[in-house]
Amino acid sequence: MKALVLEEYMKLVYKDVADPVAVDNEVLVEVKAAGICGSDVHGMDGSTGRRIPPVIMGHEASGIIRETGSGVRGWSVGDRVTFDSTIYALDDWFTRRGRYNLSDGRMVLGVSAKEFRRDGAYAEYVTVPAHILYRIPENVSYTRAAMVEPAAVALHAVNLTPVSVNDTAVVTGAGMIGLFVIQMLRLAGCTQIVAVDIDDNKLELAEKLGATVMLNPEKSDISDEVSVITAGRGADIAFEVVGISKSLNTAINSLRKGGVLTLVGNLSATAEIPLQAIVTRELRLQGSCAINGEYQPVLDLIDRDMINTDIMLSAEAPLSEGADWFRRLYEKEKGLNKVVLIP
Repeated sequence: MKALVLEEYMKLVYKDVADPVAVDNEVLVEVKAAGICGSDVHGMDGSTGRRIPPVIMGHEASGIIRETGSGVRGWSVGDRVTFDSTIYALDDWFTRRGRYNLSDGRMVLGVSAKEFRRDGAYAEYVTVPAHILYRIPENVSYTRAAMVEPAAVALHAVNLTPVSVNDTAVVTGAGMIGLFVIQMLRLAGCTQIVAVDIDDNKLELAEKLGATVMLNPEKSDISDEVSVITAGRGADIAFEVVGISKSLNTAINSLRKGGVLTLVGNLSATAEIPLQAIVTRELRLQGSCAINGEYQPVLDLIDRDMINTDIMLSAEAPLSEGADWFRRLYEKEKGLNKVVLIP
């Protein structure tokens, strides 16, 4: 089969590789659409340590089942499917307690780290365990189904956060997941949603998707602006969807006393925080890792047109052109958002 392989850092090659084989509880999926994730773009230069070459990246995808392993039940050749990005064991201690995203020995599709390597979906075929599959509703396209993964990451973060109707929320980072967080907060009843980003084009998208206040930290003092719209208190909740110290501290400084910050971005391995401010203002900081059962509700929301994926789609392109699209995303081409590759 053909695949887009990260042969070495910053070198993606479209080439022939061996077909994967579905065993036991796995299915072989013919990939119909695979989204380029920001984590893949950042990972290909080696800075994250999560894309050690050689590896076939790609964890946002959809397709058709072409083969099933001997132990698979309930799935058939020809089924239209998407799948979770996390590969986990069903008998794990955390999985049995409803937290498979934290399971020991879990792997992420399309990721190569020190502890594991699992080829992903930038290929004509990919194998995945049957228990991470989800059926695609009849009216949902493969491209839209390939965007469920980042939306599910966003929903997981919102589900972890104490959101009340009429809350004010701050979202630092209006990339793909940040834009989905904004849509989920709108559905959850937040009446004021502040989008923060240094890219004005992304802020325009955020406004279209439900943000009520759009702020560029290079042009405004975020904490002052949030204070004005909250009668001096600060935001009830905040989401950090970048993963760098500056963005993290912007989110912390925007919160009211007793507020909650959910950390989604992890671009940097470490970050500095204002410890005394967190303690004396009794702020709560919590991490949000991947997805834990949010795939089905997101598929339902997309099927019912309650969240918008199409507005974020910049291009659908052949997988053979993937290296060039990665380059353009890496160089932060203006106006370029989600790109979906078609094998």
